[in-house]
Amino acid sequence: MRQTGRQSRRPERRTPPTATELAKVHDRTLADAAARELTQPAFPEAGTTGLLDPRPEIGDSWARLRRLGLDPDAGAAAVHLGPAEIEQRRRASGLDSVMPVLRDTLLEPVGQTPLILAIADAEGHVLWQEGERGLRRSADRIGFLTGARWTEESVGTNGIAVALRAQRPMQVHSAEHYLRSHHSWTCVAAPVHDPGTGRLVGAINLSGPARSVRPYLLQLTATAARLAETELRAHRLEALHRLRTLAAPLLARVAGPALVVDAAGWTAAAAGLPPPGRLRVPVDGWGTTAVHWVPGLGECVLEPLADGWLVRPVRPPEEDGSGTVTAEQAEGARLRLDLRRPDRPELTVRGAAGSWSQALSPRHAELLLLLATGREGSSAAQLAEALFGDPGRTVTVRAELSRLRRYLGGLLAHRPYRFAESVLVAVDGPDDPYDLLPASSAPAVRRLRAGLAAGTVRLPGAAPAVPPPRGPGEPLAGEVLAGEALSGVALSGAQPPASSAASWASVGPQSRSASAETSA
Repeated sequence: MRQTGRQSRRPERRTPPTATELAKVHDRTLADAAARELTQPAFPEAGTTGLLDPRPEIGDSWARLRRLGLDPDAGAAAVHLGPAEIEQRRRASGLDSVMPVLRDTLLEPVGQTPLILAIADAEGHVLWQEGERGLRRSADRIGFLTGARWTEESVGTNGIAVALRAQRPMQVHSAEHYLRSHHSWTCVAAPVHDPGTGRLVGAINLSGPARSVRPYLLQLTATAARLAETELRAHRLEALHRLRTLAAPLLARVAGPALVVDAAGWTAAAAGLPPPGRLRVPVDGWGTTAVHWVPGLGECVLEPLADGWLVRPVRPPEEDGSGTVTAEQAEGARLRLDLRRPDRPELTVRGAAGSWSQALSPRHAELLLLLATGREGSSAAQLAEALFGDPGRTVTVRAELSRLRRYLGGLLAHRPYRFAESVLVAVDGPDDPYDLLPASSAPAVRRLRAGLAAGTVRLPGAAPAVPPPRGPGEPLAGEVLAGEALSGVALSGAQPPASSAASWASVGPQSRSASAETSA
């Protein structure tokens, strides 16, 4: 076959590590981490990573559990829900309506393969657990039963917890589990999101003996999660149709432009203006105040209606983009990026355009964090490198920034991309640095987590962190702002690579919630 000059980007295939090899990785990594606590170097020495280092998601999880002090031989005290709370959480998740299709999809096709199907809510509580009887008895012995709280803090690294944190399908095989009592198991899990709000509602998990779990189960679980989301979308469309039927005669009597949206902001019907697909609803709803500033529409009068809202713009929005924040309205505005809750990043804006807040998608939260910590701004290529490790992915970056500008308007500047100079930006970080956008695998975010955990970087405007203890003969580690670290200024010592092994050396003093307010 004739060779061409173009090289494939497909990663090299290799045989997955065996359970015995994973057990050696587990024991060696925990032993190395314990040994490093005696010297506290800033980062591992170059060349210490190897073929059998833990995967990034697994290594990050182990590092976090080491910081929390979880014993890999004992775990933590079991937490179980009572029957009434289990039933309440089942209804609140909305997953009770999709359980029949999940049983048919996941338990029937696998035939004689011994498996347990477990459905957890967004907080990791096991709401349903079904499967082969003998295997369920084995699962009971490690506390994997209905009502159990299957989070990292309680039972260490596991499929449900890792999938909920990463918000993508994940497998935890054998000794990738943090607790040694779980090494004979393999778990595959996929998160489920509400298609109407984007909110994480739970995870679908298949568990079985490590020796018998098949590779196709991860794809099967991911497909089942998409099927569950399709069912949830169908239920939402039915509810939207009912609201549309109710709204039609009401809109016919309203003078001036108006629209009716459901509780999540999706448009059911409109009159007198082009119907937007969805309005951005504040995280805590619109409340009882009559007039709100709505991104895309400007000031609006809102009235509750059945399971939604009647929205009437005070001034009809023009095609020139009124309803977005203008440059004049952005002058002196305050923008707060709240990342304290790992599963619910939130943006709040206060200024001449009014006060409003909304939940953020994971990608928008990543971009706003990078802009908040990058004082001088970044080009599309620099943001692509920070997000994907690939400066060529500028089309994706520009598309996402275009979506942000639709409602942030004059708050954002470009060439380079940054917040407007007059905007005051505050960033609230979580107590644990590893909870900073835990679903993100962006290289810049992972470096920021490691730096915050080691005490060598801080969010702009945050109180100076206490540096970690020095080892014998080790120079004093300097501290830099997160913006400097992300914009290419080297930390004292070697920069950690974007790999799980680097996260182990970032074990340092517990950071407190950081609130940074600075002019971007």
